[in-house]
Amino acid sequence: MPRRTVRTTLDRLRTPGRLTGFLKSASICVLIAGLLSPLTQATATAATASNDYCGGQCSDILPPGENGNATLAQILLNQAFGTQPSHAEDQLGPYANLATGYSGLTDAKINTFFNDASFGVPSDQVASTESPAGRGDVTIVRDKKTGVPHITGTTRYGTEFGAGYAAAEDRLWLMDVFRHVGRGQLTTFAGGAASNQGLEQEFYRNAPYSEADLQAQIDNAVANNGARGQQALADANAYLAGINAYIDASDSGRYFPGEYVLTGHKDSITNAGTIDHFKITDLVALGSVIGALFGAGGGGEVNNAISLIAAQSKYGVAEGTKVWESFRERNDPEAVLTVHNGESFPYANKPADAQGEALPDAGSVTTEPLVYDATGTGASQSATAASKTATTTALSSARRGMSNALVVSGKYTASGHPIAVFGPQTGYFAPQLLMLQEIQGPGISARGASFAGLSMYVELGRGQDYSWSATTSGQDIIDTYAVELCQDDYHYLYHGTCTAMDKVEQANSWKPTTADGTAAGSYTMRVWRTKYGPVEYRATVGGKKVAYTTLRSSYMHEADSIIGFQMLNDPDYVKGPKDFQSAAQHINYTFNWFYADSSHTAYYNSGDNPVRASGVDAEFPVWGQAAYEWRNWDPATNTAAYTPPSAHPNSVDQDYYVSWNNKQALDYTSAPWGDGSVHRGNLLEDRVKKLVAAGGVTRTKLVQAMADAALADLRAEDVLPKLLKVVNSSAVTDSTVADAVSKLQAWVSAGAKRTETSAGSKKYANADAIRILDAWWPLLVKAEFQPGLGNDLYTAITNNLPVDEAPSAAHGPTGSHAGSSFQYGWWSYVDKDIRAVLGENVQGPLGQKYCGGGSLGSCRDILMSTLKTAAGTSASTVYPGDSLCSAGDQWCADSIVQRTLGGIKHGNISWQNRPTFQQVVEYTSHR
Repeated sequence: MPRRTVRTTLDRLRTPGRLTGFLKSASICVLIAGLLSPLTQATATAATASNDYCGGQCSDILPPGENGNATLAQILLNQAFGTQPSHAEDQLGPYANLATGYSGLTDAKINTFFNDASFGVPSDQVASTESPAGRGDVTIVRDKKTGVPHITGTTRYGTEFGAGYAAAEDRLWLMDVFRHVGRGQLTTFAGGAASNQGLEQEFYRNAPYSEADLQAQIDNAVANNGARGQQALADANAYLAGINAYIDASDSGRYFPGEYVLTGHKDSITNAGTIDHFKITDLVALGSVIGALFGAGGGGEVNNAISLIAAQSKYGVAEGTKVWESFRERNDPEAVLTVHNGESFPYANKPADAQGEALPDAGSVTTEPLVYDATGTGASQSATAASKTATTTALSSARRGMSNALVVSGKYTASGHPIAVFGPQTGYFAPQLLMLQEIQGPGISARGASFAGLSMYVELGRGQDYSWSATTSGQDIIDTYAVELCQDDYHYLYHGTCTAMDKVEQANSWKPTTADGTAAGSYTMRVWRTKYGPVEYRATVGGKKVAYTTLRSSYMHEADSIIGFQMLNDPDYVKGPKDFQSAAQHINYTFNWFYADSSHTAYYNSGDNPVRASGVDAEFPVWGQAAYEWRNWDPATNTAAYTPPSAHPNSVDQDYYVSWNNKQALDYTSAPWGDGSVHRGNLLEDRVKKLVAAGGVTRTKLVQAMADAALADLRAEDVLPKLLKVVNSSAVTDSTVADAVSKLQAWVSAGAKRTETSAGSKKYANADAIRILDAWWPLLVKAEFQPGLGNDLYTAITNNLPVDEAPSAAHGPTGSHAGSSFQYGWWSYVDKDIRAVLGENVQGPLGQKYCGGGSLGSCRDILMSTLKTAAGTSASTVYPGDSLCSAGDQWCADSIVQRTLGGIKHGNISWQNRPTFQQVVEYTSHR
């Protein structure tokens, strides 16, 4: 079946696609000669840090490189000749090389694939130093190897000023793009390409904030957090001053990012035009984008209701509900757990007697329109398609957050000190969404990664004697309410009173630029807001007209988490695991947080988990009535009673922790579907558990476990052996099937990895087996389940959970060339069903046996038939090619692309399923 490229979320951002054509008509040499304006910086000696307790055993990596800014001249050189600006991709090679180099890894070789993340810069490694804006209270030192800024301040203001200045030096264009995304103004700023339209629509639907809303969030965060709130405000203002000082300096010096010229904001000859200063509400707009991408679990209640209704229509209410619950896997007993010591943390579980449910009448649900008054390319066919994709993504319960963590207690390491290998999977972009930095100043001492434009603090990294990281957790902090309409479609009953909805609008228009030649167009995005959040759908419930609204606990609270990050950067606050957990409790987004120092490890699940009314089932829409609201909910501030920290999954010094967006703990319901018997978290669990059982774990061994899992095909490692067991339950006489079985078995025996035959070969070992499974999986899933479920229910459940997410599969939620794979898919369903057909023990089985109606012989016939079809499917059909890859190029189809968010392009690298930013840490001592 032909594969289509689905561009979701950040992948859809339009970049200077017309530059190649533009260069054909431009005199490159003349432009470059006139535009080169090098920034001269004097070198100086940096003092060696004395507050570093890692003993040279802290490392990190963040591809493609630290430098995410490029002048127009540098962009033109890159587009014409592939020339890279300094430090634009010097971390990409080491990162990529681990895929073929990990088997020969030693502790001494770790920094061949990672950066030395020690504090400070040795004097012989100082590339430059500067005092931004001539200030005497801060210096920015950059190292020769990576160009990472090491910011040292003697005052708190100066320190944060330097952080802002360094951020603008490295990511100004990206920061500007995302402040406009957060405001729903991307097309006006960067061009009207359909991809830009889709991106701004996706985020505006979820966070339709006015300028007053953004300011109110700052005011509330400051007012509710005492001295720390006041300090955060002062830090943010100093940070902004640093950003704006760089804008002024780069504008007058004419070394600002060249994208401002290509998008028509600046003139390359006269320097006419402006780069707008940043203001404090921009930080909230940026934060709302990051929070929506990686830290907002839940939603999808309407889709859940639709699939439940389909199940009840197929099987009847009682049996249909049982079948639906078995596929939902709210608390599957076979799911891999992060807290695996048996401790239970009940949250969002199925009530014994559900109250207030407001399930839609069958066939009545319609999605609320977002775009109005579209003209020109705002009303084109491609714009309509982009809008539909954006809506699906925005309203899906399958969050896009990814990441993994492997943490081992010192009891099981060779040194007696804990070891951690962890980091976030934030996708691959050029420039990267994250940036590296070290910040040293009064009350701040940290190195690590921060999202560009929010780097007043390190968000993931290390302190003086501890490191921390996060993975997306996904517990449900989003609920859907059905509000009964009255008077017309824009009034609703609130506590018995007919109340007008609030209309929030953003009008955008665009015209062609050098970077984006999309013809002129315009539209208005319109969101209707209620006290229960924005309207997302309309339907009838028992014949009554309703609007379905979405309310998340972090809505109108995008700025609150700043306090937790401030604490994590404060060496006087974090002195051990309990302090770390306390800091993480101040982060209202849904994350799993991990910690390691020289003696302890710890874990904490963050997020403002609302206390729901008794009997409310978080899986489905409920009536917008007082009886079913969150406890102590105040609609004016969107605050409520939240579950206490002790009710969140948490742990100190467990033997080991693994997380790959899997289930956190017993009885803790996660919002995304698919937390069952087979999850990519099992790839880490199996490897780390084995290491811990053997003891003597080293940094090398833990990195190797991560890297090995990063190349594994989850389907092949954990499900394929059972499929082959069914196929081989009788002699295979068909020669085509027998040959396919032989190849698949050989691949499983070799480790079931998608890896090159040798470094740089761009050919997979076991390539034919990989092709066969990639073709077979969607065929076998449909043949196994659709006959039993029926077309309507099968389709409804695939809307809840995609069938597959292989590296090359563009039908998964991340699209193709995105690296992250095997997060969402039907592997658990296939595993449980095949085991049941084989007569094996299954805890938490599906409601029925589906493969062949439960008959082993019939099931085998289905698998044989679909396998034969897959074996005969050509590589050019399985991997049909795209703008980067020719049809049939398997390695290229899997490969990772640094998706351009600016004018600089990078080559693709071999597939790995690992964090984008990653740390390897083992502390030797403590304060």
